[in-house]
Amino acid sequence: MIAPALLDWLLASIDATRPHDVSVGIAWHGRAMVLAWGVLVPIGVIAARFFKVLPRQRYPEVIDSRVWWRTHLTAQWTSLALMGVGMALVLYAPPSPSATAWVDLHGWLGWAIIALGAAQGLSGLFRGSKGGPNDPRGRFRGDHYDMTPRRLAFERFHKTVGYSVLLLSVVTVTTGLWQANAPRWMWLVLGLWWSGLAVIFVLLQRRGMVVDTYRAIWGPDPNHPGNTRAPRRDRHHPGE
Repeated sequence: MIAPALLDWLLASIDATRPHDVSVGIAWHGRAMVLAWGVLVPIGVIAARFFKVLPRQRYPEVIDSRVWWRTHLTAQWTSLALMGVGMALVLYAPPSPSATAWVDLHGWLGWAIIALGAAQGLSGLFRGSKGGPNDPRGRFRGDHYDMTPRRLAFERFHKTVGYSVLLLSVVTVTTGLWQANAPRWMWLVLGLWWSGLAVIFVLLQRRGMVVDTYRAIWGPDPNHPGNTRAPRRDRHHPGE
């Protein structure tokens, strides 16, 4: 049971000189954005980076697990939907009486997040065809299987923007908490969550859980054209 003094401290606003007084619209805007960028997007990123090959998967005998893809896609598209809801809420909400000069910074960061998030979602439309021996449409040739310039450009853009917007979202959520003068418990919960994600990221990275998408789908056979490119380092081929 939490002591009354500790409970009062947790419920108190981070800045005692300002009230924590936000409208219903602003409150739900914050919840939608925190769920999208603070929770779902990091989960989608971790799934895509570390779980293309599952821990108990008999790789390379068993390839092309779709667990990471479904998790990544669901998390990212749900995040974009929540982003749209959050944007609509803040556009029609009255100004918060607890707003400070941080409102301009948070606003600009928020619009940057929305623009980059939309670009990230739309970039998937330009990733090109898949191809390969297991293509359900029977198209052996494909942008991904052949690693065409189009596919290479998509991967560079998607990964660069993805990690950039993830880092930017941490700053944006933090400025939003300060602008709303959120209670201390919110800061602590988010801080612990982000710290836990960072620890998980480092541990999985050190365990060599990063497997190239191409090899996760088609395996390491050098007869696949994408495997003749620059050597890749992962847990299944540490010497390459």
